[in-house]
Amino acid sequence: MKKNRWIILIASMIINMCIGSAYAWSVFQNPLISLFGWSTTDTSLAFTLSLSLVPVAMISAGKIQDRYGPKFVTMAGGLVFGIGLFLTSRITTLMGLYLSYGLLGGFGIGMIYTCMVGNTIKWFPDKKGLAGGLIAMGFGLGAIVFAPLGVNLIHQFGVLNTFAIFGVVFSLIIIMASCFLDAPHKMTSTSSTVVDHSLSAQAMIKKPQFYLLWILYAIGCIGGLMIIGHASPIVQSKVGLSSQEAAFIVSFLGLSNSLGRVFWGSVSDRFGRLVTLTTTYVVAASCLLALSLLSSLPIVVMAIGGIALCFGGYLGIMPSICAECFGSKHMGINYGLLFTAYGVAAFVGPRLASFIRDMNAGSYDLAFGVVMGLNILGLFIAGWMLLDSLKKSKPMSVNPA
Repeated sequence: MKKNRWIILIASMIINMCIGSAYAWSVFQNPLISLFGWSTTDTSLAFTLSLSLVPVAMISAGKIQDRYGPKFVTMAGGLVFGIGLFLTSRITTLMGLYLSYGLLGGFGIGMIYTCMVGNTIKWFPDKKGLAGGLIAMGFGLGAIVFAPLGVNLIHQFGVLNTFAIFGVVFSLIIIMASCFLDAPHKMTSTSSTVVDHSLSAQAMIKKPQFYLLWILYAIGCIGGLMIIGHASPIVQSKVGLSSQEAAFIVSFLGLSNSLGRVFWGSVSDRFGRLVTLTTTYVVAASCLLALSLLSSLPIVVMAIGGIALCFGGYLGIMPSICAECFGSKHMGINYGLLFTAYGVAAFVGPRLASFIRDMNAGSYDLAFGVVMGLNILGLFIAGWMLLDSLKKSKPMSVNPA
């Protein structure tokens, strides 16, 4: 188990990097607009649809993965994802884009992601935070790795042919890497603090704790996705950078997002999940306060980097919290239900920032203040859960897992 689980982790990270290429959507958007003459709003809806389908697929595929293991579901997801990208290379209408990239692509991502998170957590009962963080980091690295590759391929072969190339290559990589996946036959742990409650999805949604965690997840993701979706115009408006200069800040944001998944996950293994989660809301609220009041370049860069770091942390920590609160047996479907908070945040965060900016002459300061208030609410909820857990001596919060 000690040897094989690391091979499974590496294979899972490679697979997640492939589906993480979805975060490189901005590389494809403008070429599609230039080719077909579509509006930015209409074209970007494909990306929104793709993100919104991820938690839906996670719930349905997660149940199958929990019962039959990750290999078959991941291979099927790789085919669906690859076919979606390949069919995107044949589109001529917006509806075709929505069905191929949005529907098939998003559903394939969800099928795969639930297996990567749910199965890996089961293999690492003693290092849930580290394993969850590395898996989440693999997804985050997808955009960093494949965005520049996509730019080069678009320049050489055109945007539609690039979709075809990615579709074929990603399907092959995912299917081959899936051969190394397997579910643990016996749930063991080297840590005496790990307890597997093994609640079904029906039992989980009856627990108030599920809804509190859902709210915390949504709050954290709203701020992170707001910054990710508006990073370039934010730094341009706050400190007067050009679009080319702002692109470097966006790359830094992606790196912070990826590193945050491993950093906070590892910290939670050492100091406890809720202690770490509470800390992220303090950091995020402080960074949002700095963004709303200050305009110097170093502070703005550090602030958006801090928010991205915390956003990555939520994606790295929440799988571990889900496993420790509700057990690992039904991790696939349970985390899929919790992950719907991300889907809601994907709609709310960027649109909230756009609405407030349009109502305030292009300024994001009020948006920062509103989301800071949400993070303060998250701080109180997480702090209350931490104190309640300390009173009850729950291992999730009192001791590192």
